Amino acid sequence: MKILEDIHCFDGRQLRVQHASDSCQCDMIFSLFLPPQAAQQKVPVVWWLSGLTCTDQNFVTKAGAQRVASELGLAVVAPDTSPRGDGVPGDPAGSWDFGLGAGFYVNATQSPFDRHYRMYDYVQKELPALIGAEFPLDMTRQGIMGHSMGGHGALTLALNHPEQFRSVSAFAPICAPSRCPWGQKALRGYLGDDPVAWRKHDAVALVEDRGFDKPILVDQGLADKFLQDQLQPDVLKVACEQAGVSLALNLREGYDHSYYFIATFIESHLRYHGHALS
Repeated sequence: MKILEDIHCFDGRQLRVQHASDSCQCDMIFSLFLPPQAAQQKVPVVWWLSGLTCTDQNFVTKAGAQRVASELGLAVVAPDTSPRGDGVPGDPAGSWDFGLGAGFYVNATQSPFDRHYRMYDYVQKELPALIGAEFPLDMTRQGIMGHSMGGHGALTLALNHPEQFRSVSAFAPICAPSRCPWGQKALRGYLGDDPVAWRKHDAVALVEDRGFDKPILVDQGLADKFLQDQLQPDVLKVACEQAGVSLALNLREGYDHSYYFIATFIESHLRYHGHALS
């Protein structure tokens, strides 16, 4: 493990870390914010999963989460969105919505992506084990949130592992990837043509198949150009209503898909997680 950047400031400590990943078969980078409370005791952890084309730095530099995380005593972990580096395959067509920057938080089974693209295990197993051993974190208190593709990842990881993640929220998540162009492209490319294999990575399908015993918080901008074709929060709402799952879906007039939207409402999400993890 190599600390690339370690910034000490009045409201905590921001680290950028590189480590050799077994899951993704390459060096991976993540960012970690430690609140000042971590100097005296272990603190709860909130995961942030970013969206298409992003790295760990989009959230760190644009969301403005550190002040409230410091107040609440929450550590925030922001992994990258995909493996990177020499030998890591991208989309042969060179598009932005598959391959590099677009790992979709799944374990790929299709060649040539199956060696490197194992972001599901990376986020759910490998990185928690690493940070739990190296930093003063209470890994019995984990929450997870994300944006767009990362919102999809946050929802599916929480739905699949309710014993690990005590709280979950999302900004403009891809709610039903099996039913939208982004998701169909990614799931077919990483997992193959069998739709049954996709259901584990589809929030709507998971709610339909197994329900959920915790509330879900989602914020969605109504000026988001991806709302109808790609994100489909209305489909998630119907699934939750039919399964008896508590969903707080906040539809925000005038907000789009950008980090201005996230920065506006990140405080309410952190307070939501802080309450659940306190």
